[in-house]
Amino acid sequence: MNSGPHASIRYLDGKRLKRSLCAGFERIVAEQEPLNRINVFPVPDGDTGTNLALTVATITDALRQFDSRHAGELLTRVADAALDGARGNSGAIFAQFFQGLADALGDRERIHATEFAAALKAADEYARTALSSPKEGTIITVIGAYAEAIRGCADRDGAADFTTLLHAGLEVAQKSLQATTDQLEELRRAGVVDAGARGFVVMLEGIEAFLRQGSLTAAAEPSKLSVANPSTLNAAQWSGTVDHRYCTECVLNGQNIDLRKLRECLTDLGSSLVVAGNQNKIKIHIHVDEPSTVFDVASNFGAVSDQKADDILHQTETMRLANRRIAIVTDSAADMPDSAIHDLDIHIVSLRISFGSETYLDKVGLTPEQFLQELVSNPERARTSQPAPGDFRRMYDYLGSHFQHVISISLTKKASGTWQAAATAAQRAQRSEHITVVDSRNVSLGQGLIAMHAAECVRAGYSLDGVLTSVDEIAAQTQTFGLVTDLSYAVRGGRIRPSIKWLADRLRLTPILSNTIDGTIGVRNFMAGRRDLLRRFARHVARRTQPGKTYRVAIGHANCQDDANRLREELLDKLPGIESSYVTELGSAVGVHAGPGALLVSIQEYRPLSSNGRSKH
Repeated sequence: MNSGPHASIRYLDGKRLKRSLCAGFERIVAEQEPLNRINVFPVPDGDTGTNLALTVATITDALRQFDSRHAGELLTRVADAALDGARGNSGAIFAQFFQGLADALGDRERIHATEFAAALKAADEYARTALSSPKEGTIITVIGAYAEAIRGCADRDGAADFTTLLHAGLEVAQKSLQATTDQLEELRRAGVVDAGARGFVVMLEGIEAFLRQGSLTAAAEPSKLSVANPSTLNAAQWSGTVDHRYCTECVLNGQNIDLRKLRECLTDLGSSLVVAGNQNKIKIHIHVDEPSTVFDVASNFGAVSDQKADDILHQTETMRLANRRIAIVTDSAADMPDSAIHDLDIHIVSLRISFGSETYLDKVGLTPEQFLQELVSNPERARTSQPAPGDFRRMYDYLGSHFQHVISISLTKKASGTWQAAATAAQRAQRSEHITVVDSRNVSLGQGLIAMHAAECVRAGYSLDGVLTSVDEIAAQTQTFGLVTDLSYAVRGGRIRPSIKWLADRLRLTPILSNTIDGTIGVRNFMAGRRDLLRRFARHVARRTQPGKTYRVAIGHANCQDDANRLREELLDKLPGIESSYVTELGSAVGVHAGPGALLVSIQEYRPLSSNGRSKH
């Protein structure tokens, strides 16, 4: 049957509930860009719409595999998927809301209107208790108003009809949403309603409209959700401040986890804390300056997985950009100064570092200096691994909602699976046709120089084709050289055969690593003896340049700043045609194999950029 505007719906089974929820989720996805535009609380990072879209997309994927008529089992599936897919503050609250519904209705094959009204009380309480510092004027205010209106309607009128009940609740939720503008100073100043609360009401609108007008018996499965096209945001509305730098999240699995104690241990670490889930599976969301502390605390309660830490400060600054055409992404194997990342608006996806069972986010959970300390002192062998495709996909989906195109510059695929992870994520991203993954054919400083060049092309106004062409050309003109005095780490990591180390030690040879034009990294030369290494290494690099050409030079060091500075002076003396140079720390991608004391140099032919989208060369 097709339920008309006045049809009575006395219960929801698994089939009906599935279609109703998917209708609400599709409405969220359709509204994600307007939601991003009004996102000013708790931080103005413009991602609430994207985070909610990713959260409900994960739920929808799980529902495609659900074919039962048992409504309670469906809600349990929804709650579990929501924990896995929850993104951001609002996504975590959504997950906790569904957890409350699932716990209250998990044994119900059919849900009647009065049962639903009672269950909303639990969902409201769950959402509030998940927050360390609930603030009125946000999504929890609207959830509370909605739950109270539904219960009041059921008690007052004895409503047994979902259509009547949900319509009454929606009207109250919409009024509560409008009132949020005057409940928080950040919202009043920007003249907007709370983005998370608006997302919740958008879902209710989709559900209510479907139950009034949709088909309860249609066999259609939920559609694949996609991200809306980006549009220029009004930079004037981004007026909030950032108290903590990283939006940090992880999933915690265990047995009989003490949620109260966990929340107490996390509360003082930062702000915007949400602890969602149950005693066996929890999603943690919190804003902190040191994400590693969150993961350390959580590990005391169970197994930590799905770690992520997004740079809120970078995101809020990105929202203020006038140019919203092309975003540049690279992975943390690219070594470059923080100032370049900031000034050129380069987005970073972190590699993973592990020592035994302990896992860290590269350059976020462990700084390069901390990594080297662990490398030397930790008895467990250090390992680095490429970001999970989900880490890349989350970045692509976020940027895809704000930019017309995303270019991802990857660590050479000859040395790592990072390029493949990035390419896989691009294929699965919401706007996959607008994402291009580029093999830098380089590593560390060279990869960083290439990413910086790409960002400079974007800033100069190059077209997409112009950026990609220039990046391909500059990658062929970027070389990286490494001076490694201790090969034991390379042997331990499997990059160098023990026989090469034995020969080098016996003959007192110092190897020089470099990349080939196809991106292969390996030992290409040796220097005899151990004296005057810096001067001779600088001369080796200088001989690989062409007279009359100008170069950019990057020097990286593994806990040997003084040697790096001296090497820079040697290069400046031997290469008169240097346009710019800098010294920075080496990250774990190289450090795990090169060890303390290693030095790297990358040289890149300097090509001034013109306003017509072509290099001047």
